Amino acid sequence: QVHLVESGGGSVQAGGSLRLSCVTSSYTISTSCMGWFRQVPGKEREGVAVITTWDGTTIYADSVKGRFTISHDIAKNTATLQMDSLEPEDTAMYYCAADPALSPCVLVDMAFDYWGRGTQVTVSS
Repeated sequence: QVHLVESGGGSVQAGGSLRLSCVTSSYTISTSCMGWFRQVPGKEREGVAVITTWDGTTIYADSVKGRFTISHDIAKNTATLQMDSLEPEDTAMYYCAADPALSPCVLVDMAFDYWGRGTQVTVSS
């Protein structure tokens, strides 16, 4: 069983920054896809960013390109989402996802087998 724990959510004004972290203690992320997805009540979950940990390849949603950065730290078994220039439209529950068998890494939620419980991000105007 893979356990993912997100942290770093909170409330911020538009233009501000937040840094989300996802830690797993169940397996090494050195060869894995890890990603961040978000969901607003009443809407479908959408992909934000994914990273292929063995080569560092990243994929971003168009809505966050240039503002968000996904990274990983193998030694800490952590994936991080740095969110800058936040907009009210970024308000959502953010979920970390991981899959050690996913290849290639894709920005599709149904492709991921393991999920955290989520962390809320609220951006006020």
